[in-house]
Amino acid sequence: MSLVQLPGTDLVVSGLCLGTVSYGTAIPRADAFQLMDRFHELGGNFVDTANIYGNWVKDVEPGISEKTIGAWITERGNRSQIVVGTKGAHHDLQAKIPRLAREEINFDLEASLVNLQTDTIDLYWLHRDDPTRPVEDIIDTLDQLEKAGKIRYYGASNWSTARIAAANSYAAATGKSGFKADQVLWNVGPLVHQPYGDPTVDFMSDERFEAHLKTGMAEIPYQSQANGLFQRVHSGALGQLSQSVRSMYRADETQQRYLSMVEIMQETGLSITQVVLGYLRGQPFTTVPIIGSRNLEQLDDSMSGIESVLTAEQIATIGPAPHHFD
Repeated sequence: MSLVQLPGTDLVVSGLCLGTVSYGTAIPRADAFQLMDRFHELGGNFVDTANIYGNWVKDVEPGISEKTIGAWITERGNRSQIVVGTKGAHHDLQAKIPRLAREEINFDLEASLVNLQTDTIDLYWLHRDDPTRPVEDIIDTLDQLEKAGKIRYYGASNWSTARIAAANSYAAATGKSGFKADQVLWNVGPLVHQPYGDPTVDFMSDERFEAHLKTGMAEIPYQSQANGLFQRVHSGALGQLSQSVRSMYRADETQQRYLSMVEIMQETGLSITQVVLGYLRGQPFTTVPIIGSRNLEQLDDSMSGIESVLTAEQIATIGPAPHHFD
């Protein structure tokens, strides 16, 4: 089984992380339990969720994804075997107002602890940033929560490279832990523009890639399979992918990358999914892709890539890791 120790922590996680955005909403609780059971059976122990997941669905109780995971962990009695990562401090969905004040971070964390039925979060992510708020205040808040035992480590999701660097510089100067991991949108697909037109969604860039090389910080990318883009190209079912997702990626370069991946598949016997995930897992710094699966068939396919690691030469053949916009 593929296990990875996240740099600067004692967290030993599976080579793939289970994404749970739709747990309790599009994926009913019973089905979510099946998916988590299978993930764990296949060697997975790292689960990613967020306090806000599902809150945009009408007539659904707040924190439903976390609550579904918490119920599963409690029912299975396996808390010590699962590395739980959750996110808080997302901006207000209606007003789009940042929520990174000390009381807002504390409020979200307390809700997550209750939802997940646990005393501590293994890896607590700040879901969005507020560039107008000093990093000193944010790090001091997280440090207090860490010292109180409510979180073990913390990470930054959708934060700019510069803000992460500033926060960790302050943390180092004051003897605090600092961010231990980064979470942004990243996959083998070449982006053509800002994802979803949302300026608060961040992605792998040249600057971020170089920062990871320099610091060794772990990357835990979401949408690691580009919503199944390459799997659908390979099966001739690209039309099943929404136009909004397809429009995010450069058609010509996507096709070229796909053809390079087919050559690797023919040379190695790997599947398209194993190449897509192996591309990320073979990067020169710790990378643990988040996989999102709606059913057991998709989960089994994704988990087949838990041991896949492409070589630097194979990665170079496919194309550069960071995204480049025109």
